[in-house]
Formats: sequence, C-alpha cells, structure tokens
Amino acid sequence: MNPSVLRVTERIIERSRHTRSDYLARMDQARGQGVHRTELSCGNLAHGFAACAPGDKQRLKLAQGADIAIVSAYNDMLSAHQPLARFPNLIKEAVAGMGGVAQFAGGVPAMCDGVTQGQPGMELSLFSRDTIAMATAVALSHNMFDGVLCLGVCDKIVPGLLIGALSFGHLPVIFVPAGPMPSGLSNPEKARIRQLYAEGKVGRDALLECESQSYHAPGTCTFYGTANSNQLLMEVMGLHLPGTAFVNPDTPLRDALTQAAAEQVCRITALGRDYRPLCQVVDERALVNGLVALMATGGSTNHCLHMVAIARAAGVLIDWDDYAELSRATPLLTRIYPNGSADINHFQAAGGMALLIHQLLNAGLLHEAVMTVSGRGLGDYTREPRLEEGKLVWREGPHESLDTRVVADLAKPFAPDGGLKLLTGNLGRATMKVSAVEPEHRVVEAPAIVIEDQEALKALFDSGELERDFVLVVRFQGPAANGMPELHKLTPYLGVLQDKGFRVALVTDGRMSGASGKVPAAIHLTPEALRGGPLSRVREGDIIRVDGDNGTLAVKLTDDELNGRDVVTLNRRQHHYGMGRELFAGMRQLVTGAEQGACTLFADADAEHG
Repeated sequence: MNPSVLRVTERIIERSRHTRSDYLARMDQARGQGVHRTELSCGNLAHGFAACAPGDKQRLKLAQGADIAIVSAYNDMLSAHQPLARFPNLIKEAVAGMGGVAQFAGGVPAMCDGVTQGQPGMELSLFSRDTIAMATAVALSHNMFDGVLCLGVCDKIVPGLLIGALSFGHLPVIFVPAGPMPSGLSNPEKARIRQLYAEGKVGRDALLECESQSYHAPGTCTFYGTANSNQLLMEVMGLHLPGTAFVNPDTPLRDALTQAAAEQVCRITALGRDYRPLCQVVDERALVNGLVALMATGGSTNHCLHMVAIARAAGVLIDWDDYAELSRATPLLTRIYPNGSADINHFQAAGGMALLIHQLLNAGLLHEAVMTVSGRGLGDYTREPRLEEGKLVWREGPHESLDTRVVADLAKPFAPDGGLKLLTGNLGRATMKVSAVEPEHRVVEAPAIVIEDQEALKALFDSGELERDFVLVVRFQGPAANGMPELHKLTPYLGVLQDKGFRVALVTDGRMSGASGKVPAAIHLTPEALRGGPLSRVREGDIIRVDGDNGTLAVKLTDDELNGRDVVTLNRRQHHYGMGRELFAGMRQLVTGAEQGACTLFADADAEHG
C-alpha cells in the first residue's frame, strides 16, 4: 500500500474511534434477532402487506423470503431519473424469482442543479441532500425490510440516499443507477457557445439549441460533474455491482444489471449465509478508496462537502487535510470534461471503471480487502459486465488504456498529483479543482472586486469595468447565508476575461459546481462571511493571492490590519423567502460549516463527542 494512503487511513480510524464504535453498536442493536417484520404486531404487519398479492402476503406472513425495499428518486422531468420508471417492475420480478418480495418503500425528491442554476430554487439544492436523507429514513422506518435497493443518480440525491440508508446500516444496501445519456454536442463546443452568448455575440436561440443538443435524451448529463462522480464513488466504494456505473439507460445490459442487483441483495441479507450490511461496507477504508478515486479522476468539488457528511453518517470523521494528503499521493489518470474534452461515455469506452480500479490497485492506492456488495473485495471491480447469449456475465476488464487521451497509463499520468487542492491562509480554508485549470492560470495575485450577489457580475462585465486583472470575491454565499448555491453562472464571464489575457480568479464561501472549470476558483471558503469569517472584512481593492500551486489563499494585510476592520454584515432576508426557501429556515440555522459537510443532521451527536 502507498504509505500516504495507509497514513491517512490510520489517522481517520484513530480520529473516529469513539464515533465509529458508537455507530456500529447502534447497528448491532438495530439488527436484533431474526427477521424484522416478525417483531411487528399483527396489526402492524397486516398494514405492511395489505396491498400485496396473495402469494406475497403469504411469504411475508411466514418470513420465508427477503422483503426488499425500493427507495427511488424517480421523476419524469429530469433526464437522469426518468429511466428509473421501469426499474420497480424489473426488480419485483427478479426478487420474486429469488423467493422474496420487493415493495416500493418510498420516493425521495430529486431536483436538478442544471434547471435551477442561477435561479432562486438553487438555494434549496444543498439542503435537499439532507431532506433526501430524512425521506430515505422515513421510507425505511416501517421495519419491514431485509435489504434495500436505492435508485438515484444525481448531485444531492445519491449522497442523501446513502446518508439516510446508513441510519439503517444493519441492512444490506445496493445502489442501482440509470446510466448516462448518449453523447451529444461536444463539451468544448458547448463551452464555446456559452462564452459567445456571454459576450453578446450569439443570441438566446443559438444558446438554447446548443444546450438542447448537449442535454438531449434520457440519462445522466455526460460531463464529469457531481452526478457521474457519484456513480464512480458508489462503484469504488463497493456499493454497485461491478461495472454498473456508466452503462447507458434503456439497454438490455442496463436492465440485466438492474435485475442482477435485485437478486444479489436477496443473497446478502441476514436471512442467508453471506450477510453484508451497509455498516460494514462503508468503513474507513472504503471512504479512503472513494477519496482516492475522486483525486485520480479530478472529481466533483461538491464531494468536499458530501463525502464528509456521508462519512459522519457512518461514524467516521474526515476533513480536508485528508483530502489534501491523498491528492498529493494520487496521480491524475483521466481527462474528462471539465478536466479535458472527453465525456463519460468516452471514459467508459477507454476502459472505464474496471481499468481505473485495476490501475489504482496496482499502484497500491486502494484498499483491496474491503467488504463489497458483490462478494470478493475490490478485485471484483476490475471485471466488466457483458451479455453473452442473453446471459449476464462478468469478464476481466482491460489492463491498459484503450485511449490514452482519456485514461492515462499509470506510468504516464496527466499530472503527478490529484485533482483537488486545499488552500489555507488568513482568509480561512478553501478548496480548488486544479485539475481543470491550466498550470499558467493557477496563481493569481490582484486587487479584489467584491460583490455579494452573483447577478452583479453581469452588469460589471457589460460596463467594461472588468477589463483588467482582478480577484472576484463573491461572499455571503455560504450554507447559513443562503443555502450555498452553485455559482456556475459566473464561469462564462470569467472565462471570457481569462481568454483575453487577464489574470482572474474567484474567491467565495459558496460553491461552484461539479463542472468547476478553467478559471482558478477558491470555493467553499470557511468560516463563511455570514458567521464573521475573514471574507467579511475584505474591501474593494485589497490585494489577494490565490495560489493553487502552493495551496495558499491570503489577503495582503497584517493580522492586526485585517482583524482591526469592522465585519461587514448583510441582510439576506430576500434570499429566505419565495420558491419554498422560507421552509428551510431551520436548516440555515443548524447547518455546519463547509468542512464539516454543510450538514444539518448530526448536531446532537457531534456535541456529545465534542
């Protein structure tokens, strides 16, 4: 094993000793004795199977087979989740073939950041993760089930499903994705037209046509944002069947994988001899495996928040120092947009997850001897699924890249270190996705332009005031201020200015997105401005240095000068009402800082452990 990976793993284990022990003790207690529905009263149980077919009722009465919960993020507006409509029938048929029953236990909300980007609804996005976690818990609260299939794909949905399922970690859980849409308009061409629109050189009709050609069919968006980072994580953490992540929707292979997941979850319940509860699959080693894979691929910056919250749900404590050390130890092995021009389908064709996991295992960067839902450790995940004469089989995947422009050979990585960087200094702690930023743009030292609303940038751009070097400060965008919306709307304007030769960077206590792009962006800055973070003391014209090479972020002031200034305060009331935002007031008050996962769910547990 790579010594840095071992060191980080051991540090996390020691840091989490008490919280992890408490979590596992709760899961042991929850497992109880025998089949859970036998603990229900007759009235409880009758309510639980009242709508079932007679044969299913009999199975559930006698506890003869597994009862599998389906928790789904299906809706038919969002392309990534529309294919999930067909999954329950496929699952029920497969579970019945295993002598069990599958019940649709509950649906969870699934919103799309692509629809809400730059809109008021985006301020619900991050909090939707915790809402999904709670909805998952409600779905599983009936105590009827022996196993769970979680159906979801996109940004906050998979982390929310996993956080919620971890409260029922005594059950086996398999994640069942829908897969990416076929490739459409190339990512570089999409970015080019967006910048032309920002400059006023093409109209809305051209922009809409571009977007429609990019997002054009059922399935996940094909760039390597948070949705596809989610699928990579579920696979490398052993929560998918091998090779499941990036098979296109509505294909025979996708249907076969969905049915195979339903069959497998029946095999790994406590009713049989191969019990694989979620609490044992998601441990410190699996979480480190997930972080390493994110670094090796330049994955979504949103997982600087989500993985912290997922880990906390499993009783494990991780922080950005862990990310930073793993990033230094992990070579960058993929070029997928926004880290390159290829999309996720190109990655799959070049060797996909089987190749990536094979390379990382060979480099000693992943823990191989982990529990997975498939059965035999992470080595299983170097295989890929195929249909042979209508039968699903797994064959060893490629050991060498089939396209070194997309997936590098281990001996010749795209960069010696990973895709994410921790920035520290007198402004706090922030993260940067350096894998998407060319080396010549990673260090910017320039005067600050300070705004408190992303809408203000367009007016400045149109007026010509931005035709110079600057560091854009966008503050009061943290989780407590307004739910930490993604600020991806800034990207085209800043990209235009960078292309003109100006040195520009972004500093914000908000998020960008899973598609954080070519402009250096110090994001998730914590502590946030609303809670008195140093960003609230920055003034227009202050010189700020953003250094993605050395990992520093500082305003060129002495401690006395910075601390002697008054804190700027801002009334965010206009961001707290409308589009349902008033319903999330309690979450804005409870939410932790970005490095603690921007989470609202574990306040009591965290207080108990200091």
